[in-house]
Amino acid sequence: MLIRLFLITAACLFWASLGESEARDSKVNNKMVLNGIDHLATQNFAPLAGLRIGLITNQTGIDRKQQSTIDLLANAPDVKLVKLFSPEHGIRGKLDTKKIDDSRDSKTGLPVFSLYKNKIRKPSPEQLQDLDALVFDIQDIGCRFYTYISTLGLCMEAAADAGKQFIVLDRVNPIGGQQVDGPIRIGPSKFIAYHDIVIQHGMTIGELALMVNSERKLHADLSVIPIQHWNRKQFFDSTGLPWVNPSPNIRNLAQAILYPGIGLIEFTQVSVGRGTDTPFEIIGAPYIDGPSLADKLNNQQLPGVKFKATHFTPATSIFARQKCKGVKIILTDRENYQTLNTGLIIARTLLDSYPDDFDPKQKLNTLLLHPPTLNALTKQQSLADIRQLWQADLKKFLTRRNRYLIYR
Repeated sequence: MLIRLFLITAACLFWASLGESEARDSKVNNKMVLNGIDHLATQNFAPLAGLRIGLITNQTGIDRKQQSTIDLLANAPDVKLVKLFSPEHGIRGKLDTKKIDDSRDSKTGLPVFSLYKNKIRKPSPEQLQDLDALVFDIQDIGCRFYTYISTLGLCMEAAADAGKQFIVLDRVNPIGGQQVDGPIRIGPSKFIAYHDIVIQHGMTIGELALMVNSERKLHADLSVIPIQHWNRKQFFDSTGLPWVNPSPNIRNLAQAILYPGIGLIEFTQVSVGRGTDTPFEIIGAPYIDGPSLADKLNNQQLPGVKFKATHFTPATSIFARQKCKGVKIILTDRENYQTLNTGLIIARTLLDSYPDDFDPKQKLNTLLLHPPTLNALTKQQSLADIRQLWQADLKKFLTRRNRYLIYR
């Protein structure tokens, strides 16, 4: 396995070009946080020189000036951008359908091959024939069942099989790189659980690429263009980087932080706010008593979060066009908030309060993928007992994870 971490060269001119006002946006040693694409630009795209490139990206592939990675590589010196590949939600991140067809980029005229139109979900050998390398630049949000990291792994498989270079333009983990929590998947690899990682993995896509390449023995010719001046304590809004909605229903940082826990229950008989302006910040159903549920959840005294009764009518998804009563989830201390605990406590409280309406059997396991946790939850076991079911695996994951961390 060949792994190259390209270290930054002279960046002084780049700092000056972005201006003093932008420099104040990021407060890490008075230096701006740079994602991989910005770091690449400081090197005048030298790591890609002479290569015919296929770019895997979407609307999140931008630099600090909000310039598209597509446009930057299309105009980069001695780089030949040949074709584009788009993940779930499409090249512009606006589609929320089960199948996305191939298209053509209106600005560059380049062909766009969809990786979300069949069950294979990775480039074909024919699509890679005229390429020297695949470049990956997509913003993840730090959750196992967020499918962009599955696209990362599958595309790395394709590159390894075809003998092509695979280059990751790393990006910050928006919900921070310190908190790690949840069970390891039980069962085979799936698109919503590609690798054996916990639900909140606390890694960047570059670090995940190193882990996947090593642990799955892909032997991909892998390079990571690392982030500069980011530390694991940082949430996205402390980096000074521009926010772009990574998918249609993750519209702000709060929703990204809540997603790993609240997302667990979205296949059950409760709305998580899809089809509203605040997905993953609210949960509800026609059968719920909002004030009662808020009181019960607040009485759990979960750190970093409060619950307030609310009502809403989702336009789509479960209970579409039906009035739902439930709670708004309010982050009060995101550093101490434990998203997996919140999701599990909500599920257990709903089961206790509405056993005839809320049945988590199997449906909760759609994204959880840990039957022992589901079984303990349905038996109304304590949160401490539930967490004990996966503490040993979590500890092992932390040891594995530490081998691949680029940032400290």
